[in-house]
Amino acid sequence: MSVLHKILGNIVGRKNPIADTAQALPNNTKEDSMDTSTTQSFTLRNNEDGSEFTLPVLKGSVGPSVIDVRALYKQTGMFTYDPGFTSTGSTDSAITYIDGDQGILLHRGYSIEDLASKSDFMETCYLLWYGELPNKQQKEEFVNTVTNHTMLHDQITYFFRGFRRDAHPMAIMVGVVGALSAFYHDSTDITDPKQRQIAAMRLIAKMPTIAAWTYKYSIGQPFVYPKNSLSYSGNFLQMVFGVPTEDYVVNPILERAMDRIFILHADHEQNASTSTVRIAGSSGANPFACISAGIASLWGPAHGGANEAVLEMLEQIGHKDNIPEYVARAKDKDDPFRLMGFGHRVYKNFDPRAKIMREEAHKVLGELGVNDPKLELAMELEQIALNDPYFVERKLYPNVDFYSGIILSAMGFPTSMFTVLFALARTVGWITQWEEMIEDPSQKISRPRQLYVGHDQRPYTDLASR
Repeated sequence: MSVLHKILGNIVGRKNPIADTAQALPNNTKEDSMDTSTTQSFTLRNNEDGSEFTLPVLKGSVGPSVIDVRALYKQTGMFTYDPGFTSTGSTDSAITYIDGDQGILLHRGYSIEDLASKSDFMETCYLLWYGELPNKQQKEEFVNTVTNHTMLHDQITYFFRGFRRDAHPMAIMVGVVGALSAFYHDSTDITDPKQRQIAAMRLIAKMPTIAAWTYKYSIGQPFVYPKNSLSYSGNFLQMVFGVPTEDYVVNPILERAMDRIFILHADHEQNASTSTVRIAGSSGANPFACISAGIASLWGPAHGGANEAVLEMLEQIGHKDNIPEYVARAKDKDDPFRLMGFGHRVYKNFDPRAKIMREEAHKVLGELGVNDPKLELAMELEQIALNDPYFVERKLYPNVDFYSGIILSAMGFPTSMFTVLFALARTVGWITQWEEMIEDPSQKISRPRQLYVGHDQRPYTDLASR
């Protein structure tokens, strides 16, 4: 039996294995906060024949209610049509809540502002997974569990060497994380709560090592092993920037900035990658495969690659003297150029995460004294976006991707690593969302329907007659 099995051996369902006093279970929180009564309803009328259909309305603890359309096809013979699922609630969840109009982001009821200013990433991980903040003993035990399982199976080093040196770090990450199921057979049975718990702790613990090694491999440097005396974020920085020939000294300002970046990216409700993880998991796939699928979804420039696109935009602009030209282009609806890192699909107000990242960006730049024209250009763009009536009226404020890209670039991360760091931080959110889905007794395999617009059935023509 592994050490991790022994540590987590007394788990019962989602019960906290660290303390005798179990915290409130996330699925219990969800059930208690959701009003599934049918006192409210929504009537749908077919204008063609006058028939009417009554659909129940479900209320959440906060936020808009939802029309329950699960029986719609059975009653009407029709599906709903919602490309991109922009008006569809795919699940009920007790993990994260977003109010884009008000600029609110809550994890288990706690504001992102409080977590980023008063908490750390390990405590946030505990909160997401267990549903409550830990007491001192619980946090110490949780941190020890994660810290003591950051090493990877030695044979995984050979797996890395199967990639080309110029492979994109995200390509390596997708492959290595998916391959973990080939090394940790004792945590792939999704019907066993203990194995699910072990898989979650392994993913949270080992993801910084995987992320750091993807970088080291791409630049031809030897892998740097985890150091248990360091914090989660400090350890990651030393694995990325340290070398075996000398000791790496963690800068506390950079360590705190890294930790805050992790907190701000830990979970973000039912976004593209999280939905991907849930859809993959609904088929019964093992957790490592599901997280790998989430990483693949995150790779897209419209999702996790947004902060990478910010730096590419700054390179395109080139110099702050060129800003007026590009701002004018951004205002021209017929010009394809767009200012990346401004505005957000969900937040119609200021992204609450961006306020925190703006503070960290100025701290990091001040600490490092980086003389990079791109960063000077970014600060100039920030001032324009915060004061130009065009951007203010449309609420096109700098978002979290704008500032995180600046910070990571100043720290020395290449743009190809930006999405890798996003995946590292988001792993806890993905695995928590996956666990919540597995525990949901009403969960079925995801099977979206479609509006078919192709040919109707037609006769087959033999090759000689075509």
